[in-house]
Amino acid sequence: MRHHQSLPPTPRRPLRLAATAALLCLGLAGCGDGGGTAQAQAGPSGDAAGTPRATSAAPSPSRPGAASPSTSPSKAAPSGSAAPTGPLAGRTVVIDPGHNPRNHLHTAAINRQVDIGTGHKECDTTGTATNGGYAEAEFTLDVAHRLRDLLRAQGATVLLTYDGDREFGPCVDERARIGNKAHADAVVSVHADGSAVGNRGFHVILPAAVRGGGADTSKIVAPSRDLGTRIAGLFVRSTGSSPSNYVGGKTGLDVRKDLGGLNLSTVPKVFIECGNMRDPEDAALLTSPGWRQKAAQGIADGISSYLKG
Repeated sequence: MRHHQSLPPTPRRPLRLAATAALLCLGLAGCGDGGGTAQAQAGPSGDAAGTPRATSAAPSPSRPGAASPSTSPSKAAPSGSAAPTGPLAGRTVVIDPGHNPRNHLHTAAINRQVDIGTGHKECDTTGTATNGGYAEAEFTLDVAHRLRDLLRAQGATVLLTYDGDREFGPCVDERARIGNKAHADAVVSVHADGSAVGNRGFHVILPAAVRGGGADTSKIVAPSRDLGTRIAGLFVRSTGSSPSNYVGGKTGLDVRKDLGGLNLSTVPKVFIECGNMRDPEDAALLTSPGWRQKAAQGIADGISSYLKG
């Protein structure tokens, strides 16, 4: 991405912030080296918060009968199936695969300005791609599917903001509304960055405290930090990747106030930039199915840890 959407949030048990910080220290090298930066630094690719980047990948052709942009988010399970069982039964998770492989075919639509509470930004962006043409939007949807399977196996109800069933988008404000309407216990937006060669590693983006227009993150800042910290620590354990060396002071955490997907959320939500697609070493990981499974596992472990308290 370069970053790269109302109902009251679902009540949660009081946060154990000390335990959360300890978990992050277990997973992240350089714990205590400094907090995340208040703004994204120059270089990463974007959510609909940054300047749209043209992708070098040729996105998947539109499937016959592809749904229109008004298509509902993917259902959690086929109708008539038995109620889920497992440690996450009764919990709802929304996964937001960043961008859309066909966004570049609908530039007028995705460049349309939408209200993000504190201002206006593009509806969506094209995302980035590896030098070999593997698009961020393909990566995010693949990881989202793997993550969905892992969470469903634990009994969670899982929805995707889109599932390859739209010609473009959804816009960032709609992505937020999907999580809000679902009363989600957690929302994770999956991305990969598009920064300079040599910039490596992952980082989790947390919502800043913002209030203005339709944005008020006051109730989600603390639980979102808990969610993001747990994901960061367990992502390290699962993938072996290091926290970003160019964003977040090597903590793996970054705080931003310019992303509509976070500003408009009324439920705990974070973004994760799984690596830098423009760096050859990170790209080798991001294009590996085996590594993408590890990435999904790390995110799932973080979500599960958060939901279990």
